[in-house]
Amino acid sequence: MQKRLVIFDLDGTLLDTIGDLAGAVNRALERLGYPTHPREAYRFMVGSGIMALFERALPEQERSEENKLRVKELFVPWYDLHNADLTCPYEGIVELLNTLSERGVSLAVASNKYQSATEKLVGHYFPTTPFCAVLGQREGVAVKPSPAIVWDAMRLAGVENKSEVLYVGDSDVDMLTGHNAGVDVVGVSWGFRPREELAAHAPKAIIDSPAELLGLLE
Repeated sequence: MQKRLVIFDLDGTLLDTIGDLAGAVNRALERLGYPTHPREAYRFMVGSGIMALFERALPEQERSEENKLRVKELFVPWYDLHNADLTCPYEGIVELLNTLSERGVSLAVASNKYQSATEKLVGHYFPTTPFCAVLGQREGVAVKPSPAIVWDAMRLAGVENKSEVLYVGDSDVDMLTGHNAGVDVVGVSWGFRPREELAAHAPKAIIDSPAELLGLLE
C-alpha cells in the first residue's frame, strides 16, 4: 500500500492524552459541584470535540448549552497550562514518524481537539517532525467524522489523488472520517477504544504497534 500522505489522529493515536484530559474535566466538574469520573471512563467520552466531551461528562439532566459553556470556561485555561503534564507519545511513534519522513512520505495531523491545543502538543512532542498540516477543531469547520479536515490536509500537502492518502486513528469517529473522505483507513489498537469498535467499521487493517504501519506501507 504505497502512499504519499499519511494523516494521523492525535489523541489515542500519536499521544496518550487521557490523564490530562480527565484531570482538567474533573477539576471543572468539581468546581461546579458535579460528580467526577474515573480516568478510564474518559476513553469513551473523548474524540468528538470538547463540547461533546463536556456533554458526556455532565450529569444527564444537566447537559444544557449553558452548563457546557461553564465547564469550558474552567477547562480551557487550565488545560492550556497543564495539557503536557501526563501526556506522552505512544511507544514507537517518534520512530515511526521519523522513518516515514525519511522515506519522503508527507505527514499531517487531523484532530477534533481545539486548534491551539493541537498545535501546542504537536510542537511540544514532535518538534522536528515536518508535518505539512497540523489541523484541529476550528471555527466554521465541521468536526470529524466530517471529511473536511482530511480534504484540508490533502490540499495543504498538495496531494489530490485520494488513493495516495492513508488516514490512521483509534476510534469509530476516525474510521468513519476516513471512509467519508474516500481514503484508506487503518485503526490502531493501542488507543482509547476497543478493537471491536474499529473492526465494526471495516478499516483496511488494525495494527498493534507503530512499526506495523511501516510494513503496510512497503
